[in-house]
Amino acid sequence: MAGFRSLARQVRDPRCDTALRRYALRKCLERFAPYGHRATWDHLCRRHGFGPEDREADPARLVAALEELEGARAVWLAYEAEFAARRRREKRDGLRRPASLDAWHRRIWGGNGVARCDDPEHHPTAPLPEVLGRLVAALRRGPGEGCPVCAGRHVEWRTGNTRDEPWFGPVCVDCGVRIPRPVLSPRARTRAQGRTASRLARAA
Repeated sequence: MAGFRSLARQVRDPRCDTALRRYALRKCLERFAPYGHRATWDHLCRRHGFGPEDREADPARLVAALEELEGARAVWLAYEAEFAARRRREKRDGLRRPASLDAWHRRIWGGNGVARCDDPEHHPTAPLPEVLGRLVAALRRGPGEGCPVCAGRHVEWRTGNTRDEPWFGPVCVDCGVRIPRPVLSPRARTRAQGRTASRLARAA
């Protein structure tokens, strides 16, 4: 199975036909898709001006989309390397039990769905490296009161099947991102659950 870098080379290879280069870009999202596969693809298509089903897209646009994806992946991989180094130090010091942030992090290792958006058409409009940079800054900073991506305070608690772990929980209504629980303060999580309860009560 081809890895991300091998697929990226295909996207850039002028000897490949356009359809194959587009297919390779789409396959890259099986290795790294911060919003989830469909939402990340929608984001790249919108930002770089080619259609989701366009098999004759301008190769320069495909490469520009790849570069944005690579930039975001570099941000995330740097954070993962930092995370892994910290955990090694903690284990050497006898701290074996992972914190809640560490437990969350293990589930999204590699960055797939790290800023998951359930609605493939509702996601942040900022460049992916910028979004991942904001998320990483929040992970380093600790719990806050709003969305780490767009700073919105409209957060709701979405429920789902337990198999969706860790994707059920707080969701930013403004930008569509499922927010990692460890970056929200207990007060913000309670507020999000209260909003959801009020909305459900009104609907009933």
